Amino acid sequence: MTNPTSPVRVRYAPSPTGIPHIGNIRTALFCWVLAQQTEGQFIVRIEDTDRSRYDADAEKAIFESLEWLGLGLDEGPGKGGNYGPYVQSERQQTYIDAAHRLIESGHAYFDDTTPEQLHALRERQRAAKQPPRYDGRGRHRSPEEIEESRKAGLPITVRLKVPDHGSVSFVDAVRGKITFELKELDDFVILKSDEMPTYHLAHILDDQAMGITHVIRGDEWISSTPRHLLIHQALGIEPPEYVHVPLILGKDKAKLSKRHGATSALEYRDLGFLPDAVFNFMCLLGWSPGDDTEVMAREEIVKRFSIDRINDSPATFDSEKLEWMNGVYIRNMSEDDLITQLLPFMERSEAEGGLPDSVARPIDRDYLKQVIPLVHERLKLLTEGTETLDFFFADNVNPAAEDLPGRKMDAEMTERALVAALELCKDVSPFEPEHLEAEYRALAEKIEMKPGQLFSPIRVATTGKSFAPPLFDTMAAIGQERCVERIDNAIGILRSAAATSAD
Repeated sequence: MTNPTSPVRVRYAPSPTGIPHIGNIRTALFCWVLAQQTEGQFIVRIEDTDRSRYDADAEKAIFESLEWLGLGLDEGPGKGGNYGPYVQSERQQTYIDAAHRLIESGHAYFDDTTPEQLHALRERQRAAKQPPRYDGRGRHRSPEEIEESRKAGLPITVRLKVPDHGSVSFVDAVRGKITFELKELDDFVILKSDEMPTYHLAHILDDQAMGITHVIRGDEWISSTPRHLLIHQALGIEPPEYVHVPLILGKDKAKLSKRHGATSALEYRDLGFLPDAVFNFMCLLGWSPGDDTEVMAREEIVKRFSIDRINDSPATFDSEKLEWMNGVYIRNMSEDDLITQLLPFMERSEAEGGLPDSVARPIDRDYLKQVIPLVHERLKLLTEGTETLDFFFADNVNPAAEDLPGRKMDAEMTERALVAALELCKDVSPFEPEHLEAEYRALAEKIEMKPGQLFSPIRVATTGKSFAPPLFDTMAAIGQERCVERIDNAIGILRSAAATSAD
């Protein structure tokens, strides 16, 4: 199937029963992209008919995820539109009326089979090595019997009658024609005993009422599609175009779960990923632009998106690739934009991963702008700003004595290097990268050390880290006075450790 040429109406219809999963949000992305491409409408509908599992925090997370990823809706809760309400629990009477029409037309019936009876039936079927399924007993209940059960307080559902022979087919935009034999299906519930609809009935009525042209959803719904087509037929409703997108698996080919890393868009937000990078990466889960292009602005994705390039095999979620892609996006940002993105992470409390609480907030943006070029190319996550830049903002650093020696250096040699480095640091001028490097290289030759041997303990003394941005750029940014204090402090740490060892 090629892309539609006229504007589509597509919907993202999550159930607020938990924080939206990456696969769920990927469906929203495809819907949004197709709507943008065809100048159509992207509609959000909350499917909250399972009231026992409704979670207000989950509903809030749905809209937070969409907002963070930049998926603006054209119609939906809080936005409005001409086809509301956009919350299923507010449309309950519509479903009740439709179920009663299906009973009157002979396509459905009331059923008073209790959960205990259904459980016993399935146990008998399993014991007989038969597939567990409803046996249609409700078809034979009279209106009088149903009324007696109702008065007795028994749960009354409405089931659709499924023909016991024949087949039903549909054309899936990704997989082509798919046919199901009706004998494989049993009569299924369309209205529960609390008079709330099942997904099967509710989404069909809502899609029709809202003029939905294309239903994009995960391929786990393929097996339910024949039921949906039967409801369409019984109600005389033309079905939409179906686009079933592939599952997302971990690199081990198992279903994506917590052990593969974060599983929601908001977790990636909190881990320091950029929304544009996540958008780009997720669009490539199950869709290909037709070449090896991987890093694409959303405008290019919208332009190149094509339904016929959605894969029919599962997509692999590679968290390392997402991290790489995020690094590319960070490197392509302007310094001002990067600073704006970094500051909220760095200004968190120390316990939440921000700079030490001793560092004054708000963080000095001008100083951050001075040091950001030293690490811009190294960052892959916004959360790395804290650990990469903390020593620029801290009053002091206190490295462990065992971290100060460089390769093939003992404590005595390290102390000698730092004492010489301290004396030079006090007097060298100008305190600028090129001059510092020339002076310290000359010092290494003077004290008969390799440059790397001298530079390594200086790096740890001034930054507290074995790996840091270029040493002399870093020293210049820290400033002469603080470098003197830190090298002097490191010498004290070495001598204290030596004294303790001697005792």
